[in-house]
Amino acid sequence: MNESAYPQLRLNASAVESNISIMAAWCREKNVVLAPHVKTTMSAPIIEHQIAAGAVGVTVATVDQVGTLIDWGHRNILVANQVVDSFGLGRISAWLEADPALAVRIFADSTAGVAVAAAVFADSSRALEMLVDVGTLAGRTGVRSAAEAREVALAITAAPGLRLVGVAGYEGVAPNSRDAINLDAVDHHCKLVHDIYVDLAEHFETTAPIFSMGGSAFPDRVVEFMPSPDAVPGTVNVIRSGCYATHDHGTYAGVNPIPGLTPALTVRALVVSAPEDGLVVAGAGKRDLPYDAGLPPFLAAYTAAGVLKPEAAGNVHKLFDHHAVMLGAEGLAVTDIVEFGISHPCSAFDRWPEYLVTDESGTVVDVWHTDFHRASISG
Repeated sequence: MNESAYPQLRLNASAVESNISIMAAWCREKNVVLAPHVKTTMSAPIIEHQIAAGAVGVTVATVDQVGTLIDWGHRNILVANQVVDSFGLGRISAWLEADPALAVRIFADSTAGVAVAAAVFADSSRALEMLVDVGTLAGRTGVRSAAEAREVALAITAAPGLRLVGVAGYEGVAPNSRDAINLDAVDHHCKLVHDIYVDLAEHFETTAPIFSMGGSAFPDRVVEFMPSPDAVPGTVNVIRSGCYATHDHGTYAGVNPIPGLTPALTVRALVVSAPEDGLVVAGAGKRDLPYDAGLPPFLAAYTAAGVLKPEAAGNVHKLFDHHAVMLGAEGLAVTDIVEFGISHPCSAFDRWPEYLVTDESGTVVDVWHTDFHRASISG
């Protein structure tokens, strides 16, 4: 199974299992439940490990992903996004009608979006459960104030086919660094979400209201603002961290405070050219490596026969579609294998329909797949 074309996305199975166990234990210690944001990997075996370790459900970003997760057997699905098209809402309604055991919840941040959902679910036997989404100025989705949150909440409770079941936020809109200014911004947002949740408590249409936050970058700050069941009886505190399963060598390695998480993803490529002293070109580029959160770090090099070259060095200077230009190259020759770290796991997996699973020694033991491209033009 070690024979495989280059470049390769490789996942260390032991590191993933360790990360999942560490996060599950951390959540138990903090008395929060985990519904991991599986859009990070969209890979069934990893998600199965997360559920087996105690995750209560899964989080996705799109209606297509809901369909994929239903096909994979999951029945507790949170869409951490607005769904404002009648077609997508109709698909959710059909799934709910067909399966009484299925729970699909979505976010809302506007009365216009609520109105579309109300029209689709007006005659449905299953109500659509919704959480008011709270955002930040210049950030992503979400209401920006308590007054807007109340307006959206009341629109949901006024619609017969909809149910208000909680409040959600996303603290990761702050830059991923732990300087005092950014941590203050994260705390400010988490407190706003908390205060809106408490303010809307009397309107929740469930005995188990949900307070949900992200948590891949700042889980320690999120849990500080989780409401207590004494403040709102029945509260279920849900964290949606997704990137912890594989971690990385860049974005989350520099900001996630949970001890013990280990980077589990690498990309291996061959040195295909050495046209100048100190410059080599590896056969992996933008199509293979994430670069939205920084260029991939060089980790190691091996001969074509797989022997480690400890003296090898270099830094990725620029990525083209299928090439990585490395400067400061030492001890690297054409046909050598170079191993790169991953600066952002979310934009690593979506480049690879399949990837190699390795044991601790680097021996390939399996091939796993991703599914980011579910066909859904006709439902």
